[in-house]
Amino acid sequence: MNPAAPNERKAPTEDPVGRYDPRRMAFFHFMFRRFFQKHKRAARVARWGMPRDYGHRPLVVFANHPGWWDGVAFMLLSQALFVPRRMYIPMDKAALDRYPFMRRIGVFGIETGSPRGAIAFLKLAKDVLGAPDRMLWMNAPGRFSDVRERPVPIAPGMTRLPEFAPDAVFVPLALDYPFWTERKAEMLCAFGEPIEGRALEAMDRDARAAALSEALAATMDRLAGDAIARDPARFETLLRGREGMGGIFQMWRRIVAAARGQRYDPRHDPREEAG
Repeated sequence: MNPAAPNERKAPTEDPVGRYDPRRMAFFHFMFRRFFQKHKRAARVARWGMPRDYGHRPLVVFANHPGWWDGVAFMLLSQALFVPRRMYIPMDKAALDRYPFMRRIGVFGIETGSPRGAIAFLKLAKDVLGAPDRMLWMNAPGRFSDVRERPVPIAPGMTRLPEFAPDAVFVPLALDYPFWTERKAEMLCAFGEPIEGRALEAMDRDARAAALSEALAATMDRLAGDAIARDPARFETLLRGREGMGGIFQMWRRIVAAARGQRYDPRHDPREEAG
């Protein structure tokens, strides 16, 4: 028997359900919130796009993939709007190996771009969705894609998923990160019309991919209208970041306001916000 090289590590076995640790999830949710508040202005969900009562059923939340912040959005939205459900997220295995702690908060690695990886993903997804209090969150395109790209791409694994999870409810999620009036970008979100897994399973794969793409595009298009309006009143605000420019300029404005007996407001646009 040949011993392994000293610096050779055994590849971790993917077991998202068994590895999940609620205490670590609570800790990293706290850390993600702090990180968000430092770098973003606010996390907002369109009033028309708040999640519904989906019953005691497993969920598949399938989102577009506009940027790096999508994983943070999944964390914040799931913990704010879907407690006590447990969230699981597939992620490129090579990328996940750089962040091993994520395996304890529901993230599991998949080998992208190969039939073997697709089969492994579907088996893990079936296991994850085997209980009604679980939900699978994933970026449907399987790659980064601009919010204006049409038709919205749907990865092959996403198209096949209803065959392995026919009892789940499939919920489209639109994400966008526009800049409005402040120096930090917004995180805008909206959940669309749910689709029964059985209805998707009954379709052939081309029709199924088209149905998923059209449902996601419709949600994204409606959210785009609210993003263009730049009206915070159209949204429920789940989390706010730090306002203002920061630094010496903001300190000077605060001193001037205090000297004049005025309330200091660091925002460029002082409109009141809902939420």
